[in-house]
Amino acid sequence: MTAKKESTHSTKNFLAHAFAIVFGTCAVVLVAYFGLPGVFSVSYEQGAANATSSSQIKDNTPKIPPLDIVKYDTLMLELAHVATSSPWYGAFLNNTTASTTVKKPLWPVRRAYPTDSRAILPFKRIVAYYGNFYSKGMGILGEYSEQEVLDKLLATKALWEGTDPSTPVVPAIEYIDVTAQGSAGKDGKYRLRMPDSQVDKALEMAHKINGIVILDIQVGFSTLQEELPLLKDYLSKPELHLAIDPEFSMKGKYPPGREIGTFSSADVNYAIDYLSQLVKENNLPPKVLIVHRFTNDMVTGVNNIKPTPEVQVVMVMDGWGSPQRKQNTYSRVINPEPVQFTGLKLFYKNDLKEDPPRLLTMDEIFKLTPIPSYIQYQ
Repeated sequence: MTAKKESTHSTKNFLAHAFAIVFGTCAVVLVAYFGLPGVFSVSYEQGAANATSSSQIKDNTPKIPPLDIVKYDTLMLELAHVATSSPWYGAFLNNTTASTTVKKPLWPVRRAYPTDSRAILPFKRIVAYYGNFYSKGMGILGEYSEQEVLDKLLATKALWEGTDPSTPVVPAIEYIDVTAQGSAGKDGKYRLRMPDSQVDKALEMAHKINGIVILDIQVGFSTLQEELPLLKDYLSKPELHLAIDPEFSMKGKYPPGREIGTFSSADVNYAIDYLSQLVKENNLPPKVLIVHRFTNDMVTGVNNIKPTPEVQVVMVMDGWGSPQRKQNTYSRVINPEPVQFTGLKLFYKNDLKEDPPRLLTMDEIFKLTPIPSYIQYQ
C-alpha cells in the first residue's frame, strides 16, 4: 500500500515537472519570437488602455481643402468673357440650360472638375520659359545663364501679376527633354533623349523660384507610348508636368522639319490616362498637360479629347508671326474647338520678323477668347 502511494506520488511529480518544462519552453519560445520581455505580466486592462491611447493619436497629415466649385466656375466664365448679365452666366453656375434665344457661347466648356484644390488652373496662370540647355536656337533656356533666365522669368511673372493682380502666377521651366532630330539616329526614330542631369537642372532652377517644370516631348518617329514610361519617375513628382508637341510627331512618314506632324485624340488621351494613373497612385496634385497647336490638322478628333479630374488639358497656340497673324490663328484654330484651357506662345525673336515687329500686348492678349491660362516665351 505504501509502495503504491509512493509510486503514484512519483508519477505526479514527474508529470508536474514535465509540464513545467514544456510550459517554460513555450514561454521562452513566445518571448523570443515576439521580442516582448515580460509579456505575460501585462494585464488585459493595460493592453486595452494602450490600444485606446493609440487610436487617439492625431493624424498630422495636412488636410487638403476641397475644390471651391463656385469659384472654379466663376473664373472659367471670366476667362471666357461671359458677362454676369448674360443668361448663360447663371446657367453655367447652376449647370442648367438658359431659356433664351441668345446663342450659347462656345466657352467655357464643362469638363471633369479637378480632384481637389491643389489644381493650378484656373486659379492661377502659368508663365513658362521654354527651350533646351544645349541649344541657343531652341529658346531662351539655352540663350542665357541660369541666373539670367531666373531673373528674367521672375520679372515676367511680376509683369503679369501687375497686369492681372487677381490671378497669381506660377513660373515654369518648360524643358525640351526629347528633341526631334533631322537624322534618324541608331534606332531610326529621329529623336534624341536628354540625360537625366538636364532634367535635374530644370528642377533645381524651378525650386529656386517656387515654380514647376514642364517636360516637353518631341517624339519624331517614336510614340508617346514608348517615351512616357521612360519618364515615370520624373512625372511622379508633384512639381513636374508634361507638354507634347504634335508638330514633331511624324507617324513614320517624313523626317521632322519636312512637314508638320500630328497627334490624334487617341494619342492625347493616352497621355491624359498615363498621367491620371500616376496622380492616383501617388496622391499627387492634378497634372497639367500642354498640347501645342497652330494648325487644325496638328490635332485630330479634338472633340474626343477627355480631360480627367487628375489632368488639366491646355491647348496652346504656338505659331509665330505678327500680332494680327497670331490673333487670327488663335481665333481660327484654338477658339472653335474647346477642350478645357488655352495658352499662347510668344517668340522673343520670330514674332519680330513680320510687320509690325512686336509681341502681342497685354491688352491684346486679354481680349482673346478665352483668355490664355498659360503663357510661354521662347
